[in-house]
Amino acid sequence: MITPFDQIVDVRHIASGKSDNIPAMLALAEKEQVRPAALDLKRTLLLAIDVQNDFMESIGSLAVNGSKADVQRLTQWMYRNLGSLTQVMCSLDCHSMMQIFHADCWLDTEGNHPEPFTIIRYADVSDGIWRAVNGHTALALDYLQHLEAEGKKQLCIWPYHCLEGTSGAQLESQFTNMLYFHSAVRQVKPILVYKGQDPNTEMYGIIKAEYDGNKFVNHAVLEAIRAHDAIYIAGEASSHCVLASAVQILEYFEHDRSITSRITLLIDCMSPIAGFEEQTLLQFDALKEKYGIQIKLSTEVNL
Repeated sequence: MITPFDQIVDVRHIASGKSDNIPAMLALAEKEQVRPAALDLKRTLLLAIDVQNDFMESIGSLAVNGSKADVQRLTQWMYRNLGSLTQVMCSLDCHSMMQIFHADCWLDTEGNHPEPFTIIRYADVSDGIWRAVNGHTALALDYLQHLEAEGKKQLCIWPYHCLEGTSGAQLESQFTNMLYFHSAVRQVKPILVYKGQDPNTEMYGIIKAEYDGNKFVNHAVLEAIRAHDAIYIAGEASSHCVLASAVQILEYFEHDRSITSRITLLIDCMSPIAGFEEQTLLQFDALKEKYGIQIKLSTEVNL
């Protein structure tokens, strides 16, 4: 590359709230002479999960410890492999205030909203400890019952995060610089996948919700994965949205080892929510054993 890394990514400004600088990235990209992504014989995909401000240390409402260093390592990996990285797909959480995992949706017997990180179970609602606002208790009970019956994560009341139209919902600025530098140099449009807009369910993974009566499945993402020879996954948080995305993808392709074995987790480009560290690593190891995925440091992967 002609352009030095530090002209694209200023590591001092990762998770600082500083704006991206796309015009400068496009000007820098004009100096590069790299073949278009359309000519790649081996097609590689980076699946970047929720690299958004609200998950960043220092500035995020649902900050993930380690996220700043994750972004630094991820952008360095993208830079080193830019000439061989065919496509980047980014998932973006996109929520409203009135979502089942936000406090505004719930009241206790005294009319108080739950505190962040409160766990609400089926029994809590059926016993009247919590009720859903706007008469949606029956719908909430159905949702909670399905979560428990299917062994899904318990309903957690998260801090308000990634509210549509807010700065917290935006991609982190230095990652965005690298994303669009790659886009301009390789002449390929990044793929942005919005998730989590259904107010009545949680959607950790990029493919489908935790429970959804309509049974929505994002086949466009699955077909993009099928179309690439190697898929690399990074992002936040490894314990929740990264893990759920990986599980959903692997379960869909469970009978095709030729696809599941193409997937690599860039383990040093993701971090878990505090308290889930050991559990997350165990679950990743189980996926490696069952599906043949690879788990590597970004420094170990050269495309």
